Amino acid sequence: MSLDLDGLAISPELADVFTRLTTVGAELQRLIARHGIGENLAASAGTNAGGDGQKALDVIADEAFMAALRGSAVAHYASEEQDEILSFGPGALALAIDPLDGSSNIDVNVSIGTIFSIFPAAETPEASFLRKGAEQIAAGYIIFGPQCALVASFGEGLHEWLLDPETGRFERIGDPAPLAPETSEYAINASNYRHWLAPVRAFIDDLMAGADGPRGRNFNMRWIASLVAETHRILRRGGVFLYPADARKGYERGRLRHVYECAPIAFLIEQAGGAATDGADPILEIVPTGLHARTPFVFGTASKVARVAAYHDLPEGETSALFSSRGLFRS
Repeated sequence: MSLDLDGLAISPELADVFTRLTTVGAELQRLIARHGIGENLAASAGTNAGGDGQKALDVIADEAFMAALRGSAVAHYASEEQDEILSFGPGALALAIDPLDGSSNIDVNVSIGTIFSIFPAAETPEASFLRKGAEQIAAGYIIFGPQCALVASFGEGLHEWLLDPETGRFERIGDPAPLAPETSEYAINASNYRHWLAPVRAFIDDLMAGADGPRGRNFNMRWIASLVAETHRILRRGGVFLYPADARKGYERGRLRHVYECAPIAFLIEQAGGAATDGADPILEIVPTGLHARTPFVFGTASKVARVAAYHDLPEGETSALFSSRGLFRS
């Protein structure tokens, strides 16, 4: 077995699925380390179901996971790279996956990853995925970077494994600590500032004002443009991540996919004691409207996520006043 699952009370079917996922993950780590030697993994490979450009590695990863999961307990496979749900045959599980998150970073040697979510199979393929994220029985991600790690939850806390490059086996290294309760980091793409809605601008303005502003201390901004890498950092150091809706055409509901990206990350973050919302409401309580539906996404340290929601809860007039003067919220 390529994955150390000793001591975890999970079904043989779920253990088999995780073993298959990590077998592919180990092979992808090897391919990524050889990017540019014989193959250009960042080459354009068309457009996916959501209209985003695909890289060669997006397609390679999707095909590898599909092949590995056939014959497992996965009855239904929903991928960001596929237009429709694929049904593999009888099985008790449904798996949603972003096979290669952050593929725009392939060329610049920044950490990228795979995000996945597992539900009990429902009566129909669509019903298996268009449901509350709170109904997930497992979720996780594999991060491909200087270290290749798997972080996952089966609904009772987080677990982490590291790929040993000498043996090709994922070794369990213990359970990650709960999220730091107080931190000074936030992540957002500040180049979109002019497009943000007033509550988001007001929240970020208060952070950027630093020690001289209403929060009374300085903050550091981070932005990697790889959801897996952002999540891994926040699980290590705390903080808050925002990918809000904004005024641009096509961004009215943000850009991240509810099913493949936000629901599984929200599941992991809540298992670590954090919170995840669409800016106001908990992600895990929202039923997505479609397989490729997008959602605004805010996650991280619970107190920070709650503060973002407080800005969104203000009436329009008060939000505008806050945006103009900053100072209705104190630290």
